[in-house]
Amino acid sequence: MRLLDAELVETREILPRQWLQRYRAPWLAAGARAGQFVHVRTPDYSGLVLRRPISINTVDRVAGEITLHFRIAGKGTELLARGRPGDSVPMLGPLGRPFEVDPRTHHVLLIAGGLGVAGVRFLADESLEAGRQVTLLFGAATAGDVYPSTLLPDEVEYVVATEDGSLGQPGRVTDLVPAYEAWADQAFACGPSPMLAALAALAAGRQARLGVARLGRKRGTGRPVPLGSPQARRRSWLQVSMEQHMGCAVGACLGCVVWGVEGPLRVCREGPVFAAEEIAWEEPA
Repeated sequence: MRLLDAELVETREILPRQWLQRYRAPWLAAGARAGQFVHVRTPDYSGLVLRRPISINTVDRVAGEITLHFRIAGKGTELLARGRPGDSVPMLGPLGRPFEVDPRTHHVLLIAGGLGVAGVRFLADESLEAGRQVTLLFGAATAGDVYPSTLLPDEVEYVVATEDGSLGQPGRVTDLVPAYEAWADQAFACGPSPMLAALAALAAGRQARLGVARLGRKRGTGRPVPLGSPQARRRSWLQVSMEQHMGCAVGACLGCVVWGVEGPLRVCREGPVFAAEEIAWEEPA
């Protein structure tokens, strides 16, 4: 984790009020993993204090560049969207715990709702580089909100659901999952909390429906694996990236806490990625 200035190289609006920006940040590109984020100081002089957490969207390690995908949600992100190539933007990162992919996984299912695609996009690249097959299920309200397929590698199977039926399958992205749950060795999701809760419920019943065993050790061998450890997360069929407001992003302010089955969890430190079974979904997030 380092705090340095990143140089804005390119900026463009890819969807209404959603921006994709490319930054030269070699220290981030060198060490970032899919699922991590940066804490960005917005370029303003109006007295705004808090940084904005933004998922690392893609990484080019050779060029030393990263991209960030964000939505204008207030004054800070509006000012960030006004940036021009050559601007310097202070960034703290990489932060948070990444997605954990089991070495035996061959089929990767990514599930995103709206801006949640920014949380899983990097994992598509990492998975393809490792020789895995990738399918992305994406949900949006209408065709005008659908993530452009041109921003995905050609090797990714891209399946869309829209709530109004204007593009792809009518309905929600969770309606697409049953057709892929037998194919996928692991699933990774990011989006609104109700979507993640619905996916967690589907994942909880997957073994019974399919009659399959989890990836993991044989019964009666080895030591128990602690919930929340990288090993436990690699054995989970579903991992989720939680979206929460953050104050400090280093675990001190407790402003991003969600409720886990073993107690409170800080999204910025224990997350933003969790195994689905770590979260107490019936509790308010």
